[in-house]
Amino acid sequence: METLKDFLLNKGYSRVKLKLTKTNHFEIKASINGVKGRFILDTGASSSCVGFEAVERFNLKVKDSEIKAVGAGASNMTTKISNSNNLKIGHWKRKRVALILFNLSHVNNGLVSHNADPVDGIIGADVLKKSKAIIDYEKKYLYLKFTETRK
Repeated sequence: METLKDFLLNKGYSRVKLKLTKTNHFEIKASINGVKGRFILDTGASSSCVGFEAVERFNLKVKDSEIKAVGAGASNMTTKISNSNNLKIGHWKRKRVALILFNLSHVNNGLVSHNADPVDGIIGADVLKKSKAIIDYEKKYLYLKFTETRK
């Protein structure tokens, strides 16, 4: 019998290990514009985002945004947007990814208060949908479909 792993790898997916944090979130390592960071995988977040403090670290070109962010424990937060970023998660990569920037302190304060490490941002449903993501909760792996030419 073929395993889920074998089936998805044969269908052109990439496999990335997930880490379950003390707060019961999945954490994932990713690179933005060639710079590595730690992110929460959040299927309920409509957009992938990073904190304002990440602008220089990830070499982001930022524009003002009129969109107000709403998230767990916070609402009506000011945002900025950064378009045309390179995102790499494991072997999967995509160009021209838009990222929302907002104050992530409420997220990181919550993580730290539960003895978990702070994160650089959130990988949201926008990336998960584009990559046709499949989460194997039992084995703690994320599968992402290659859609651009692999190099």
